[in-house]
Amino acid sequence: MSGINDELSQKMEKTVTNTSREMTGIRTGKASPALLENVKVECWGSSMPLKQVAGISAPEPRMLVVQPWDQATSTAIVKAVETSDLGLRAAIDGPVIRIPIPKLSEERRKDLLKTVRRIAEEGRTAIRNLRRDGNDAVNKARKGAEISEDEAKRFLDEVQKMADSSISEIDRILKAKEEEITEV
Repeated sequence: MSGINDELSQKMEKTVTNTSREMTGIRTGKASPALLENVKVECWGSSMPLKQVAGISAPEPRMLVVQPWDQATSTAIVKAVETSDLGLRAAIDGPVIRIPIPKLSEERRKDLLKTVRRIAEEGRTAIRNLRRDGNDAVNKARKGAEISEDEAKRFLDEVQKMADSSISEIDRILKAKEEEITEV
């Protein structure tokens, strides 16, 4: 039974990590290299994440600088940034690409808040589904007389604690992202 709990714990941690990673890619008013890392760039006949074709830095609070490793990819990078759903403009400036991060409008802030809340709810739902799967496995083992009633109760409590912990971590990440978005 502890193998099931270990597997469940790993899946819940992975869900929290994925939720956090998804929220990291949402633009706020601050420049963050993570914002552009996974923008898909069409170059060399395939689609690649920006972080694989260029270095990304934030030298100023409202400016991102992308330094392509191959200057031939500059126009493809600009196109990828401008066609992404981030609402950013990019300009080639010699060997680098400069991307100013505009302040968020009130309407854009509301849209972003809806998006991060949706992402958090998807994460919480995934955790609840994992909890249900864990509970089903424990109940099946109990009915099959593989474990006693007391052991089943203990495992169900452990599954609930793992789920509560994961959901509170997602809520913490959501709260931090909401504060970042609403900060003027």
